[in-house]
Amino acid sequence: MAGNGLPSLGRVKLTDLAPSEGLPTDSYKISVSTLSQSLAQFSAVIIQFPASDGALLRSGLESARLYFHQRASYPPPDIIHTGDSHEWCRTSGYYADPHLWQETYDYRPGLTLSEPNNSIEFPPAGLPDIFALFGKAARDILDAISFHLNLRSSPFTEILDNVPLRNKEISSSVLSVCCHARPSFQGGQHHNIATQEDGQLVLYPPDHDHQVDKSLISLVKSDRVGLHVRDYQGRWILVDGDLGPQEAVLYPGLALYQATAGYVNPALHKTEINMEANMYGRCSFAFKLMPKSMTSLSCSEMRAAGHGVEAQFQLPVAVDDFMQRSHPTDLFNRPGFQCFNFPPPQDSPWIDENAGTGSMKIPMRRTKQNSKSKPLPPSKRLRLEAQRVLKERVQDIADKKGIKLRFCNLKECESHIHTLDSPCANIRMEIGWPPAVPFVHPHDLPNKAKLGFLEAYEPGWTAAHHNLERLVNTPLTFTESISLISNMDNL
Repeated sequence: MAGNGLPSLGRVKLTDLAPSEGLPTDSYKISVSTLSQSLAQFSAVIIQFPASDGALLRSGLESARLYFHQRASYPPPDIIHTGDSHEWCRTSGYYADPHLWQETYDYRPGLTLSEPNNSIEFPPAGLPDIFALFGKAARDILDAISFHLNLRSSPFTEILDNVPLRNKEISSSVLSVCCHARPSFQGGQHHNIATQEDGQLVLYPPDHDHQVDKSLISLVKSDRVGLHVRDYQGRWILVDGDLGPQEAVLYPGLALYQATAGYVNPALHKTEINMEANMYGRCSFAFKLMPKSMTSLSCSEMRAAGHGVEAQFQLPVAVDDFMQRSHPTDLFNRPGFQCFNFPPPQDSPWIDENAGTGSMKIPMRRTKQNSKSKPLPPSKRLRLEAQRVLKERVQDIADKKGIKLRFCNLKECESHIHTLDSPCANIRMEIGWPPAVPFVHPHDLPNKAKLGFLEAYEPGWTAAHHNLERLVNTPLTFTESISLISNMDNL
């Protein structure tokens, strides 16, 4: 573990994450830092609610146990669901999945709760209050993640439900009351029950039954331990082993991974249950903060904040299509996978000396190893001078116009050169950069093109440096440098 990593799963007080006007307090900054590091290392964090909320959660779980205990052992076929993605925003009421040995009651405000036979359902008690509690907490935590990513305040408001819901609106977010492995429910035939060294019986799901939520973030509160999340090293970590009555586990989902251009990895999770002295099974609340179905997941906020956006995240994705699409789970949090989720925005490239460890990136500039200390040749010195002056000229223009300069690389922009939604189109227009030339960081340019750009911004610079002929035999014109860049295959 890196020296600046957390020794165990982070704990954060919800009250410390509540935003306030003015400058952020020290407690807010410390809590955001703990939140981000825990998500980066363990893909989860423990959220501490006020002590007064512990009574609500305890009574809600007790009511859930009694609700499932009085259900029939053999659910009718018409309420057996196996996770139909087409119904992702319309689930409500009781349903069962025998394959997972799981029963669920979905509470979704705005949707009529009824049994398939149209009789009125009496849900577990306290669900509206618990939904409101988790919903407010999830939004505050999402804003804290946005703060760490240097995004504007409440950047995801447009894709979230109205607060409160308007007339005839149905909530996209959902509070799922779950019961795993109720002994009287006939559904454990697909699971493995093994005896541990201490003689306890433990229920293990099939090896392929780890899950990834498609939510932005999920909050889970259970009455028994059993929730495991895979950390940055590929190990399964028990994350609810020592929760207090007012504590819940939070982890990110696929929607946040998409909306942040992959900077926040989704959590892979599974449930293992101790079967000893377990009359009711394992009951839990799982609140999923979901985007609205008629919106799109876009990385425009990440680009505006100066973060690099890879090609796979460039185009907005319709939420409804995203939710119905299958997503491979072997791409996230696997061993050796570079899992740094919250990099500080930088104007120049950095390297991660601990790639795959999930720790904070160490800001070290790329340097070429040179065992000999001989002086640079004149041509090399002139190239470095051209690079330095070019960067200064571009920065001067930005400073005079009050523009926050965001550097990117040529490959990132050349395919978007004729579009209005290129990664840096607005800055390029404000600064007066030639419209047909990608806006690039000077060190990404080939050496000859650097001189061509520099000559275009400072006519006569070439003639003022008498050693230029040592660099190139025939200096390129500005037009020739543009042609050279557009025809290059490898930069």
